[in-house]
Amino acid sequence: MAGPLTVPWMPPHDPGTPALSVVDMHTGGEPLRIVLAGCPEVVGPTLLAKRRYMRQHLDHVRRRLMFEPRGHRDMYGAVLVPSELPDAHLGVLFLNNEGYSSMCGHAVLALGRFALDFGLVPAPPSDAQEALVNIHCPCGLVAAFVECEGGRSRGPVRFHSVPAFVLATDFLVDVPGHGKVVVDVAYGGAFYAFVSAEKLGLDVCSAKTRDLVAAASAVTEAVKAQFKINHPDSEDLAFLYGTILTDGKDTYNEEPTTNICVFADEQVDRSPTGSGVTARIALQYHKGLLELNQTRAFKSSATGSVFTGKAVREAKCGDFKAVIVEVAGQAHYTGTASFIVEDDDPLRDGFLLK
Repeated sequence: MAGPLTVPWMPPHDPGTPALSVVDMHTGGEPLRIVLAGCPEVVGPTLLAKRRYMRQHLDHVRRRLMFEPRGHRDMYGAVLVPSELPDAHLGVLFLNNEGYSSMCGHAVLALGRFALDFGLVPAPPSDAQEALVNIHCPCGLVAAFVECEGGRSRGPVRFHSVPAFVLATDFLVDVPGHGKVVVDVAYGGAFYAFVSAEKLGLDVCSAKTRDLVAAASAVTEAVKAQFKINHPDSEDLAFLYGTILTDGKDTYNEEPTTNICVFADEQVDRSPTGSGVTARIALQYHKGLLELNQTRAFKSSATGSVFTGKAVREAKCGDFKAVIVEVAGQAHYTGTASFIVEDDDPLRDGFLLK
């Protein structure tokens, strides 16, 4: 029997390619791979400029971490970068199977814990029960509030969103295979189309995931083709991120309402979707179905995990009436890893099966 390995130990690898060190977490079942070290410098005067730079020059980092064999088509990631905003403790670029998200609520909930535990924010007083972490996302500054004890994270995290608003309600789109379908489009840091799964002949709570994905993807493509997305602040934010299929229970109820989010390249969110909850709260408030500070629970049809959300105050985004939404959920650590490449590996930058 071989003797014990000497730790730390690294297998043979390309010495010219730094190892990518990561911390893995999940929030309600949705993964988050946070890059600790090994990513080259992301250049740019603003966070949105850094996002463009990474897309153009460092996309191999995203592919190596998100794609097989190191990841999978539903992996999600975060690269931490400096922020130009004086109030921000950190900036973040979000990675998915297609590219770079503008907002990610499940990641913010996890990054709140991570930032506190890894010393990215000033240590709170030892008797503090909550720590503030200001996270600069591509959509803007998001304030996370981390439950803590003895200066370390514990329990849930909540965050206050960027202004969330409704772009369109009761918009009729022609969805191949489903005919004319009425959808709503709302923004919670990213734009989503919302439709009751029942309108597509599905039960969001019991249908097979592949059937929900096919239907949601058909809606996404139809809305992209038939509806112009615009954002008052930046063209970088003016794109439809995905479709959220719901159980249709938009009127306030103390029982959870269930949904599933299909985003990017048919990527399935295992959590209730933090930015989706934000947009859905804005939609319900806009329709008069929800009052300020009235908390609703949102359940993922994929895992049964639950986030809560409420509109805490009114706001503006350009000419749009908006709300600031508070979303709360629980993130957990799952491990750490160091990923390497060998210079003769033809699949060094990863691949996806579809």
